[in-house]
Amino acid sequence: MQWKHKDLLDISQLSADEVRHVLATAAYFREINSRPVKKVPTLKGRSVVLFFAEASTRTKTSFDMAGKRLSADTFALAKSGSSLVKGETLKDTALTLQAMNPDGIVIRHASSGAAQFLAERLECSVINAGDGRHAHPTQALLDALTLSRRWNGDFAGKTVLILGDIAHSRVARSNVILLTKLGAQVRLCGPRTLLPPRLDTWPVTVFSDLGQAARGADAVMCLRLQLERQQAGLLPDLREYARTFGLSPRHLALAAPNACVLHPGPINRGVEIDSGLADSAESLILEQVENGVAVRMALLYLYLTRKSPDAAQPGIPA
Repeated sequence: MQWKHKDLLDISQLSADEVRHVLATAAYFREINSRPVKKVPTLKGRSVVLFFAEASTRTKTSFDMAGKRLSADTFALAKSGSSLVKGETLKDTALTLQAMNPDGIVIRHASSGAAQFLAERLECSVINAGDGRHAHPTQALLDALTLSRRWNGDFAGKTVLILGDIAHSRVARSNVILLTKLGAQVRLCGPRTLLPPRLDTWPVTVFSDLGQAARGADAVMCLRLQLERQQAGLLPDLREYARTFGLSPRHLALAAPNACVLHPGPINRGVEIDSGLADSAESLILEQVENGVAVRMALLYLYLTRKSPDAAQPGIPA
């Protein structure tokens, strides 16, 4: 497939076939990551700026590792180390970075739409690593790869429950779009104060009772509870939340046979998910982290080589 997109801003940009192409490419790079020598020269000579204006461990590290394993030069920039703290606008910071001629910029920002703002002004590829409450497309893709490996690529007829703080979650929004695009049915469950408005326009089924929501589900995706929501008055008490909406073994027992558990991290153990369940055989949390590197390798490859007519195709690098 000839990759036609300049930027990755939202999962809605990609067709189902393009998503499957990303997952197939990521599966190839996942095999490379299992070798004793994990580096290939695919992006040698290309440069990627990791512009993270919001805290991150998993996403930033996996993009950095993905770039290095493809032999790209990666340069990390945090908000605290940039001129943003001196009052410089996001536009001027972006134009400054563009003047250095990178091949791609990976951005995480607390403001929804920040990635699109950059993409409309820059010539290089922009990959959204999370913008406000809007979207987190690379997380949704690595979740899809994780479930695809579990289900042998067949999402049809599968039911995925997304549990927790839906209203403030960019992960939930991107996963709803992607999972339904691949043929899965999506359920949402969480406190009423943590559900977004107009859910009747979403292609989902909404539950207020976790036991009912978990019944027959093939996968349960727990979301990080942003603890500041309690201070904002959206939650009365963390203990009550954990008792009512925290995933436990008794809830998973109601799910379909061989049901699995996912979480984008970081985990608040004992709040969103039982600590033992997070470490159980049903948990795919660490596999998600592993797949994150492969997916981000695939994305850097596809977006940074799209203009090159003789770009190496998956399977070529030894």
